[in-house]
Order: sequence, then C-alpha cells, then structure tokens
Amino acid sequence: MASPQNEGVLISQSVAILIDGNNIERSIHSETGDENSMLNFDTLIPRLLDNRGLSRLVYFREGKQISQKLKERLHEFYHGSVRPCHKSADIPLSIKATQVASKVDTIIIMSGDSDFIELVRHLKAEGVRVEIAAVSSTTSKLLIEEADYFHALNKEFWFTLGPKRTKRKSPQKKKVKSQSKNGDTKS
Repeated sequence: MASPQNEGVLISQSVAILIDGNNIERSIHSETGDENSMLNFDTLIPRLLDNRGLSRLVYFREGKQISQKLKERLHEFYHGSVRPCHKSADIPLSIKATQVASKVDTIIIMSGDSDFIELVRHLKAEGVRVEIAAVSSTTSKLLIEEADYFHALNKEFWFTLGPKRTKRKSPQKKKVKSQSKNGDTKS
C-alpha cells in the first residue's frame, strides 16, 4: 500500500483488526496441508497496519480451547484480546465491528467468509474504510469486491511448528558397589 509517492505524507489513521480465528486457521491449514501451521503476527500485523496506528486487535475463536500463549502474546505485543465464541465468530465479530466503527478510520477483517459481505457494506455506508485480509484461495470473491482493499495472506505470514517433542528420561547411572580391602561394601 505504501508507495514512494507518499513518503512525505503522514497517514494518521486508527485501525481495528478483527480476526475470525477459525476461518483463518482453517484456510492456512487447507493451504499448507498441516494443522501445525499458524499465523506469524510479528510479520503480519506491521504489514497490515502500513504505518497506521493500531487501535484494537481482537481474535475471535470458537470454543474454549484457546492457547494461553496466544492470549499473552497478543496482549503483550499488540494490546490485543482473545474472545472465545459459543459457536461461530460471525456474530461477535460483527457486533464488535459496529461498536468500534465510530472510533476508528479503518477496520481490517481477517476472514474470507462471505457471511461478512453485509457487514462490509454496512461499515462502508457508515464511512469506515474496510479491508479484508485472508488467504485468496479460500476467500469469497464477492467479499473481495466489496472491500476497499484486499490483503492476500500467503506463506510469508505463517509458520509451521514441528512435532511436539517429548522429554526423554535421562538414563540413571547405576551405583557400583565395591569392596574395600577389609571386606566392607561401599557405594
């Protein structure tokens, strides 16, 4: 998005990033064929912001099994939060988007789900710039067309964890008993 033509221009926009965790995770797993693949927020977030200010980052995830490490990392580095959802993230994400619409200039929705088309239309009608960030192959073409900008996520923005290592017990050294000259046993 940044170009040499606007280097001297200060862009003072506030951005909210709302992430449909299940949709993005499934898309990445589909693309890589590996369920150990996950977003690399350290690469992705600065690229999405493109020198704009981050107002909010909320990661919506279906279910209660949400990584504590993810929660801590998003909070520590981006003052973000993780919101568990009863079923899908569609309704909670849509509610949050409408709540923050008057407080930010841009909302980036990280999802390729066509269920967000009406939300995008509504937000744009409210004067909010709406960007979509998702994996191209799993993103609704109508959603891309409706958005003000589309960020295609590719392998640059995710990594794959290796298989979990199990700790092996170190072999115990056997104590060797020896006898002294007088016949006593020593350990």
